[in-house]
This record gives sequence, structure tokens and C-alpha cells, in this order.
Amino acid sequence: MPNPNTNLASDDLEVTAAGKQPALKRALGVWSAVAIVIGTVIGSGIFLVPTKMIKDVGSVHLLFLVWVVAGILTLFGALTYAELSAAMPEAGGEYVFLREAYGPFWGFLYSWTQLSVAKAGSIATLATGFYLYLTGFFPVLGRPLLVTPYRIGPGGTLFEIHYGQLVAIVLILILCWVNYVGVEAGGAVQVSVTALKMVLIGGVIAVGLFSGKGDWSRLNMAIPVGAVGLSAFLNAMVSALWAYDGWNNVSMVSSEIKDPRRNLPRALILGTLAVIATYLSINVAYFYVLTPAQVAAAPRLAAEMMSALYGSAAAKMVSIAVLISILAALNGSILSGARVPYAMARDGYFFKALAKVDPRYKTPGNSMITLCVWSCAVVLSGWFDQLYTFVIFGSWILYGMTAAAVFVLRVKRPDMARPYRVIGYPFLPASFVLVAILLLINTLQKYPRESLLGLVLMALGIPIYLYYKVNRSNVIR
Repeated sequence: MPNPNTNLASDDLEVTAAGKQPALKRALGVWSAVAIVIGTVIGSGIFLVPTKMIKDVGSVHLLFLVWVVAGILTLFGALTYAELSAAMPEAGGEYVFLREAYGPFWGFLYSWTQLSVAKAGSIATLATGFYLYLTGFFPVLGRPLLVTPYRIGPGGTLFEIHYGQLVAIVLILILCWVNYVGVEAGGAVQVSVTALKMVLIGGVIAVGLFSGKGDWSRLNMAIPVGAVGLSAFLNAMVSALWAYDGWNNVSMVSSEIKDPRRNLPRALILGTLAVIATYLSINVAYFYVLTPAQVAAAPRLAAEMMSALYGSAAAKMVSIAVLISILAALNGSILSGARVPYAMARDGYFFKALAKVDPRYKTPGNSMITLCVWSCAVVLSGWFDQLYTFVIFGSWILYGMTAAAVFVLRVKRPDMARPYRVIGYPFLPASFVLVAILLLINTLQKYPRESLLGLVLMALGIPIYLYYKVNRSNVIR
């Protein structure tokens, strides 16, 4: 059953594994929720992945088809999650949906994966991307502060700590503090930074499209690649879906959104549509200014476009836009991600301390600190890219199961209040599940080692689950 305390007023108490304590505060309005969707999705991906995508499919037409299909799939996922979020507006997002549909084990497995690798790896990747872009202004950040004789770095390299990694850690800790002192503060930062980001990205798009220095015929060009079949299309799709990833994060803060049964579906749908429109527009600008061959050779695509138009000074201005984009995504990841281990601990399946809500700020402070400190450790390790790659396979298993939960719960819980029902049922959620299965098959074939290692990392949490399952005693469900 859903948590009986889901709809308590913000100043009421709730009973959790940590005992009787303040409930999380419903302080986020619809625009804060929309900003979480947009701000968390649009990070660094849109400035990077078109380069890989054009190498996969060759044709600009096919590349745009991938963006459209991935966008439609993402919208299908958002519409499906909207039904689940409106019906179960609790902290934890997928944790809650999986728990109610399949039992606590699957909810735990999702939360364990998010805390240990996926969300920590995402935060570490964003923070590191932030400092890497800063090196364009401050080259010293790319220099090593410490080089050890131990080959425990990524790929068996020497373990190094760079000055920039310290900047990344400081940034994570600052945003941790901002979100700790109140969900309103974190929400305000998210709205402000996301609004600024969208203005800057809109400026980049406008400069590209209205420069008069491009050529519309470039949108009909192609570069030579190998045979373009379903596998190549799916490889490009994985890149596009990575750029779209994060739309589901707003469901993790469901218990802190005002009028969630109305505002969660609106935020998921409006935010996802805004992201799709932004991605298609900026890709038109890229290929209007640059040829497919130039896009394929550009490590920093937006900067390359601006440099082609107005030189290196303009390229540095784009770097500022990218920094702000990454900052919004990082803040949204910390704001939403901390609610997942909190939800797991609240139900008695993890350390009780992580279920505690700060009595003054009404935030899951211990959970947030744990996630951020662990993310800092991942930044130092340098292994974040590899760890994140390892869990893509397992994460998509859980994403597919979450979408399928709509079918399960309509049978298992037909009496559940559903303020929003996914349009196009059962076609929309079934399409999302089907594509998830195709992506899983393609990922397993292309990256069998990484996929299996990811499952091993997820399985490491099973003994923890069994321990808490046996020993939990005072959890209200």
C-alpha cells in the first residue's frame, strides 16, 4: 500500500524507520517542477552527442529521425510516469512505483543502484564536466595536484588528483548546502539557473540560425559510414536518450510538490516538450552552420559552431552557456537524487539515519549529505564514466519495469485513485517498454562485459536488502 503519510501537511509528523519526525515540506510549485525536468535533462549531452550520432548514422536526415523518435519515446515515458506520479506522489519516484507494483525488493534494487553508482556517477560526471569547461578559462585546473605510483586510476592508469577535481568537489558541496537548508532554496536556484540557461541556449540557436553565414543544403548532406541498419540506429538512439535522460527525476521529489496530482503531470509533459523543441532547434542550428564532417570532428560542438561564425571569443561565450547548463543539471540531480535513499531508509531497508528529516529545514539532510559525499569520492576516483556505463543496462531494465508498472497496477490496484490516466493506453506505455527491450538487447550485444558487470554491481546490494528485510521491525507501511 502507498505510504499512509503521503498527504500529510508539511508541518505534521510522520512515522518512519527513523521514528516520528517532521514530514517533508510541500514547497515546490509547478514552475519549480518544470525547471527540475528541463534543468536536469539539458546538461552537457546536447553539446556532445550529435558528434557521435552523425558518426553512427551518417545522414543528417537519419540523425533528425533519431532525435524525433527518441523525443517521442521520452514523451511516452513522461506520460506513463505522469499516471504513476499523480497516483503515488511520494518521495523516491521509481522506488515507490516499483515497490507498489512488484514488491520491496525491486524498489530497493533501484534505490541501491541510484545511490551507489547511477546518481552518484551522474553527479560526478556533471561536476567534472563543469571543471573541464572551466579549464578553457583557467588551464591550471587541468594540471595534476598529486600523482601516485599506484595504477588504480581508470583503465589501470596512475591515480591522479587534479586541481579541477577539487573545484568539482567544492561545487557539489555548495549545492548540497543550498539544497540542505530548504527545498525552497534548491527550487529557487533551479528555476533561476534553468531560466538563464534557456535564454543562453536560445541565444546560441538564434545566432546560428540568423547569422546568414550557413547553408540550408547542409541539412541534406551525409558522411560515409558503414552499413546503417537497426543496430546503428539504436546506437545513435542510446546517445540521444542519454541526452534526454533525467526527465523522470521530478517524480523523486513528489512529496515536496504542491498539489502533486495536478502539477506533476503538467511538469512532466511541459518540461519534456520544451526539451524536445530545444534539442531539435539547436541541431538545426548546428547543421545549418557546419557540415556533417565538421560536426563529426567537433569535440565541443556548440563552441565549434560559434567559432566558425565569430571566432574564438564567441566560442568562449558558449562555454559560459554550457557551464550554466551543467550547473542547473547538477543542482537538479542533487535536489532529486537525495530523495531516493531517503525513501528506501524510510521504509526500513537502509540505515535509519538516512530517513531523518531535518526538523528546521524539512529536508532529508542525512540522505543528501551521504549522496553528495559519496559523489565527491567518485569524482576523486576518476571512475565515474566507467561506473555509469556499467549501470546503463541494469538501469534500463528498471526503467522498463517502471513503465510496465502501469499495466501491473491497473490489474493489481484497480481501486487506486488515478487523477491522471496516460493517454493512448495501452499503446504508449507498451511502446516505451518495447523500445526499452530493444535497447537492452542491443546494449547486451554491443557491451556484454559492461552489461554483466553492471548487473554484478547491482547484485552487491542484495545482501544488504536481505539483512534489513530480516531485521526491520518498526516501519509503518
